[in-house]
Amino acid sequence: MFDKRNRWIINLIMGFAVLCFVGLAILPLVGLLRTTPTTANAPANAPTSDLEAQARGYELVLEDEPDNQTALRNLLRVRRELGDVEGTIAPLEKLAELNPTQPEYTILLAQAKQQVGDREGAAQAYRSILTTQPGNIYALQGLAALLIEQERPEAAIGLLQDTLRNANQANQIQAGSVDLTSVRLLLGQVYAESDRYNEAIAVYEQAIQSDRQDFRPVLAKALVLQAQGKDTEAQPLFTTAASLAPAQYKDQINQLAAGGVEELPPPLTEDSPSQSSPAPAPAPSPEETPASTPE
Repeated sequence: MFDKRNRWIINLIMGFAVLCFVGLAILPLVGLLRTTPTTANAPANAPTSDLEAQARGYELVLEDEPDNQTALRNLLRVRRELGDVEGTIAPLEKLAELNPTQPEYTILLAQAKQQVGDREGAAQAYRSILTTQPGNIYALQGLAALLIEQERPEAAIGLLQDTLRNANQANQIQAGSVDLTSVRLLLGQVYAESDRYNEAIAVYEQAIQSDRQDFRPVLAKALVLQAQGKDTEAQPLFTTAASLAPAQYKDQINQLAAGGVEELPPPLTEDSPSQSSPAPAPAPSPEETPASTPE
């Protein structure tokens, strides 16, 4: 049985392992919420009264121009800075509607709805992405986490198993649309969190066999064994994972092998090797842009 510390480690590192080098060709939120020329000189950390005034200004713009995406994005930013999660939902819904091929807004919408207790709405948002992008790892991770939060681990397992079962067909329609290793890592995480360690390890071994150069399933298997107190079996796997991993992850893997880690580097995306894509979180976390003055 995992103690609390080991369970915290396993949850943290599994998420890290899943998102490292997922290879998703999605645009990071920093690109979606890029600073515009009109926002470049605005003050940072504005007082609450100023933020509320900005929000009202953007709302006035949207009354006349409901599809104005600059105003929508800035209203989203201001609502987030005010800590108004519920207030982010309306602009996120509109941005998701206006950008149906960009799932980031829908993912943030799902996270916001989950944060305010609308689990059904969150699930619908995640599933709307998976209808057209069945391998979207952020939607899969978010929905699986939501199902576990609802104490429905079997539903989370079924979701991921179905994704794997249908992966070949999905990849024939669109090559690379389902990253098998990443989905297996998520499935292994669900098994581990459900104390089904043998099944977790079996999934990781399958992932290892499918790609001998991927350090993630090797690291995941090592962590499960370590958390079970099987250090003798885990240590060679840590060594292998460190040898396979890119340089920026080697120190962290070595720290894990020694029983602790201070900080993990952000996951990378195929499009942006120096920036991280948005990982699912309890609340929306778009990249901040400086405030602008509504026109």
